[in-house]
Amino acid sequence: MILLNPGPVNVSERVRQALLKPDICHREDEFSELLHRIQTKLLKAFVPGAESDYVAVLMTGSGTAAVEAALMSSLPHGRRILILNNGVYGERMSQIIGLHRLGVSELKHEWTVCPDPERLRLALRQHQEVHAVGMVHHETTTGLLNPAHEVAEVVDSQNRVFVLDAVSALAGETLDIAKSHIYMVAGTAGKCIQGFPGVSFVLVRKGFIEKMRTYPKRSWYLHLTHYIDDQGRGMIPFTPAVQVYYAFDEALNELLEEGVPNRVQRYKKVATMIRERMANLGVKALLPAERQSHTITAYYLPEGVSYQVLHDRLKQQGYVIYAGQGNLENKIFRVANMGALSEVQFGGFLDAFEQACKPT
Repeated sequence: MILLNPGPVNVSERVRQALLKPDICHREDEFSELLHRIQTKLLKAFVPGAESDYVAVLMTGSGTAAVEAALMSSLPHGRRILILNNGVYGERMSQIIGLHRLGVSELKHEWTVCPDPERLRLALRQHQEVHAVGMVHHETTTGLLNPAHEVAEVVDSQNRVFVLDAVSALAGETLDIAKSHIYMVAGTAGKCIQGFPGVSFVLVRKGFIEKMRTYPKRSWYLHLTHYIDDQGRGMIPFTPAVQVYYAFDEALNELLEEGVPNRVQRYKKVATMIRERMANLGVKALLPAERQSHTITAYYLPEGVSYQVLHDRLKQQGYVIYAGQGNLENKIFRVANMGALSEVQFGGFLDAFEQACKPT
């Protein structure tokens, strides 16, 4: 089955075979070595040249676990978080901090509109109680790419902490984490890195770690300094999904062999191919080109074809597309081009799509 949803993604046979490596105990040296390899590769891939300035913190859980861990671990007593919300996953960040009543009035935007950095600058000047700012880089609700570097500049200029949900962006979009002084970046294995779901991570700027140790512990499982301290000893504080870590290690090998910039360009090339073909078929994209990510495109449903009919016809041909969310549920469909897939496979999907849209 060809998965055209934003995770889980199709993986290579190399990554799949890594699941079959020998069973090991996570308290033994073999796992410590595996953990260290993954951490080293994450830093090499995503903060090249600044590896000594960051720590890669791994945990067993989905991307949301990494996002929640970053948010809950980033705040001293009596301070607040401001969320830039323009989609389902920005809303999820707001809900996470809302559980603990740690937020201020979020900066909310329409789902097809990018946050305004200058509006953020004004809000931070008005709300001195805000210590951290949270935002989603690639808002997969619509395939919208938010301005991570511009927002990071504003947050840094106002001496605040930037927490970036890059779960759907890392290895799919250009992101200079170190240059932008981003303190915390959440990611996961099962999207553009082309691993399996079940292991996620937070890249944390080292200069922030000692401050984090003084912050309240708002979660036992998700408090990042638990992981940082144990991983300094080559361990994880809770039982990890060992086999998924093996596969993640192999996926990172593939990523480094391809090169992060090359993978970003591969995804961009395929997205362009999909978008040109869809335009030729008269299928209208939800977003203008300048706001689109490299790995997801949201389209209005063709006239006279419901999502369920389109989905089922394509699935019969071996292709799984993705529905819209919220008030877009009955208006759009989404096509992701993440994963270990070839141009030939995407060409097959586009042929199947053209057939699926024809009257029966």
